[in-house]
Amino acid sequence: MMILPQIPLYGIAIICGLLSFFVTRLSMPRIIQKLENADIVGKDIHKSWKPVVAEMGGFGILFGFIMGMFSGIYMHDILAFKLVIVLVVILLVGLIGIADDLLALSSKEKFSLLFLAGLPLMWAAPPNVGLLYLITIPIALSIGSNLTNMLAGLNGIESGLGIISMASLTLACIILGKYDVTIISMSMLGALIAFLYFNRYPAKIFPGDTGTLIIGAAIVCIAFIGRVKLIAFVILMPNIIDAALKFYSAGFMNRQQQRPTQLNEDGKLVRPDAGFKSLIRLILRKPIAEKDAVRIIWAIGLIFGVIGIAIALTMPGIIENKTLVNFLQIKEMFYYI
Repeated sequence: MMILPQIPLYGIAIICGLLSFFVTRLSMPRIIQKLENADIVGKDIHKSWKPVVAEMGGFGILFGFIMGMFSGIYMHDILAFKLVIVLVVILLVGLIGIADDLLALSSKEKFSLLFLAGLPLMWAAPPNVGLLYLITIPIALSIGSNLTNMLAGLNGIESGLGIISMASLTLACIILGKYDVTIISMSMLGALIAFLYFNRYPAKIFPGDTGTLIIGAAIVCIAFIGRVKLIAFVILMPNIIDAALKFYSAGFMNRQQQRPTQLNEDGKLVRPDAGFKSLIRLILRKPIAEKDAVRIIWAIGLIFGVIGIAIALTMPGIIENKTLVNFLQIKEMFYYI
C-alpha cells in the first residue's frame, strides 16, 4: 500500500523531479570546486582561449537522481521493487562511467561492463517472458548508454538532449497512463535541468561519461519497465543517426582514434578535412558557432521528441485497426521465445 495515499502518482513524480533538481542545483558549485581542487579538469578545445573546465560533472546528476528516486521509493512502496532495481542499474552504470573517465576503458570493455550492469533490469521484466526477451534487456541497456555517450563534446549538448528525451518520455507516459515510470523520468529530468545551468555555454563543467552513460541507461529502463520501447527508440533517433554515421565511416573507434572538431580563425566550428562522419559534422557544412551548432542538435532532438509524443497520442487508436492489432499480437509472441 502507499505510504502517502493522498498523493497521486503524478504528484509523487513531480516531487521526485523537484527534489532531484534542488539537490543537483545546490550541490554543483561544491562539486565543481572539489573537482578543480583534485585537478579533474580538461581543456575546452572548442574555444579559442582553451579554458580549463571541471570534468566528471555526472556526479551531480547522479546525486540528484538518487535522491529523487529514494523519495519515490519512500512515497510509493508498491513500486519500490522496480524503482530499487532501476536505482541499482543507474548506480552501476554511473560507476562504469567513473571508471571510463579515469581509466579510459576500451569500447569492448565498456560494452561488456554495461551489459553486466543491465542484468538486474531483467528482474523487472514482465512475468513468464522468454530467454530471448530477457537477454535483449542488458544488450539494449549497453547500446542505449553508449548512444547517449557518443553524441557529445559541445557545451550543453548532452544534458540538453537528455532534457528533451526525458521531457518527451514523461509526456508520452502520462498520455498512455503509465504514471509509475514518470518517477524515473522526472527524477532524471530535474537533475539534468539543474545541471544544464552549469553545463551550458560557456560550460563551467562537463558531464563526462559519468553523466552521459546514465542518461541512456535511464531511457532504456523507462522503455522496458513502461513498455514504451518504440517511443524511446524514436526519441533516441538523433543519437542513433550519429552512431550510424560514425560506424559507417570509421567502424568501432576508441576515443584515442577520434579527431576533434576544429576551430577556424573566427572561433567557429569547422569539420576536419578527413576523419569520421557524425551528426555534428553533418551540420557543419559551413562554419558555425558552438552555441548555434548545439541549438541545431537540440532542434533535431525536439523534432523526434514531438514525434514520440505523437505516437503516444495515436496509440489508443490502434485497437480500432485490425492490421496493427494482428502485428502487435505477433510481436507479443516474441516475448515468450
